[in-house]
Amino acid sequence: MRLTTDPVLLAALLVLGFATVIGFTDNFVRTIAADSGLWQFHLTRTVMAVGLLLISLPFLRLRLRPKKLRAVVARSAVHGLAMLIYFGALAFLPVAVVAAGLFTAPIFVLLITRYVYRQPIGIVRVLAVLIGFGGVALVLGPEALRGASLAALMPIFAGAFYAMGNVATREWCEGESAETLTIGFFLALGVFGLLGVVVLSVLPITVPDGAAGFVLRGWVWPSMAFYGWTFVQAAGSLLGIGMLVRAYQIAEASRVSVFEYSALPLAALWGWVLWGETLAGHAIVGMALISIAGGMIALRGRQAGEPSPTA
Repeated sequence: MRLTTDPVLLAALLVLGFATVIGFTDNFVRTIAADSGLWQFHLTRTVMAVGLLLISLPFLRLRLRPKKLRAVVARSAVHGLAMLIYFGALAFLPVAVVAAGLFTAPIFVLLITRYVYRQPIGIVRVLAVLIGFGGVALVLGPEALRGASLAALMPIFAGAFYAMGNVATREWCEGESAETLTIGFFLALGVFGLLGVVVLSVLPITVPDGAAGFVLRGWVWPSMAFYGWTFVQAAGSLLGIGMLVRAYQIAEASRVSVFEYSALPLAALWGWVLWGETLAGHAIVGMALISIAGGMIALRGRQAGEPSPTA
């Protein structure tokens, strides 16, 4: 029995699952960063994730061979580059500023679908994205509005590349399996991680201790906790990204992207459960705005009676 035949609602449920899983695993990046480097982390996580996918092949009958190799490689590279810029900016910008920049992606999705692919977007979805972005700003707090410098543009670039990857999932990679796109994403980050490790090994630099040296640190011999939490990251990311990819396959990118705002309140919820972190009043208002934005998108999709994009 199918849970729902509404592609927008199904996509929303998939993104909610993605946000729940990723919100949990990302809360432990602080543990991983204490004695390892960003590049080693991505390389190790890719090896683990690809290994898990290969082990599951006989049981899940996964289809990993791409139909359009160049399209999958290009999409994976764009998404991987977005994550590299995002994490790279964390080396010298507050997390709030970087996250606010990344979550401009839905705005870029709307611009791309409207001006590149000539798709109508409608006033309701424009308003929903603006409301959702306002909610994100409230969740992040007043500090997200500061740091308007040249350096602060890096997260905006990350948001732009992330939006390109989201649109590419549907426009370039139609008919590709979710597992094909998922393994492509991990392989791209793995290649970037390998290049970073090699470069930092050939050209070593002074690295601060602890999490402050996460981006600048090359290959080290980390503790067993690193491998344990990296495995949790690999398994959780594999499941979460697979759900997100599937969501973008069955519904329009400009609709699905709004539901990704749920990642912020869910990450905050896990932060409270795991670390006792609490939310301010403005953050609660922001989460309400995010929920309203997602509801507007889902309701508009049902009222329009649109067929499944994959039909």
